[in-house]
Amino acid sequence: MTARSAGSGRREERQTSTDRHAEPPALRRSDWGHGGKARAEAAADFVADLAVRLEPGTRLGTKDEVRTRCGVSVGTFNETLRLLQVRGVVTVRPGPGGGLFAAEQTPMVRLAHSVLALDTFQADVSEALRIRTALEPLLWQDALWHASPADIRDLRVLLGRMEEAAGKGDAEAFVQANWQLHSRVADISPNALLRSLYVNLLDLVERHARGVRPEEGTPLGEHILDRCRLHAAIVDALDKRDEAALMRYVAEHDTSG
Repeated sequence: MTARSAGSGRREERQTSTDRHAEPPALRRSDWGHGGKARAEAAADFVADLAVRLEPGTRLGTKDEVRTRCGVSVGTFNETLRLLQVRGVVTVRPGPGGGLFAAEQTPMVRLAHSVLALDTFQADVSEALRIRTALEPLLWQDALWHASPADIRDLRVLLGRMEEAAGKGDAEAFVQANWQLHSRVADISPNALLRSLYVNLLDLVERHARGVRPEEGTPLGEHILDRCRLHAAIVDALDKRDEAALMRYVAEHDTSG
């Protein structure tokens, strides 16, 4: 074996060893903490609270420094960073002197933060849910035209988690996977305002209105299975670029609780 190939082999061995001990992606159910709150989301909240108090352009630190302050793994922090960028509260600069920086508080970002600052009264949560529901058709239409094969694969992974939870009758795990699926759909939209507003509304509703509410007289397990089948039909229509079917299923989604 040549010195070059031996070195390559050692690097591959180190990489394999690192991969074996790496934490699973942040979207896995095992990453959800007490009260059903994702560690990635908790870390994003922590960093956002720091960033919004600083002048635009203020350096928060390198990715590794900020990740260490959050106390999360590399995989979880990658999801945290995605959430922060969707919310528009940080920018990332590569190279020497790079890292995470507080973003300029544009009107869009201030609007998103005003959503998160709403009181926790049920009336506020109900209004947030109503507005989020009104945005759903726009979000899915964007996904219809912009979803890549990789996006569809990610949605099907999340559908699989919903199906697993539904099969076990685990309502909490089902809701968690459901929120994750909708957040992933928001990632697809190129409309920054729609994406940011929707994700922040989703966060607000998730924090204060968690639960699965079947129609009166419908067993909870049956309701979860029905919701699971409906989301699967929506993703199938998205995959086939069938706009008529997609909008029909989305309308049923928005009126069925």
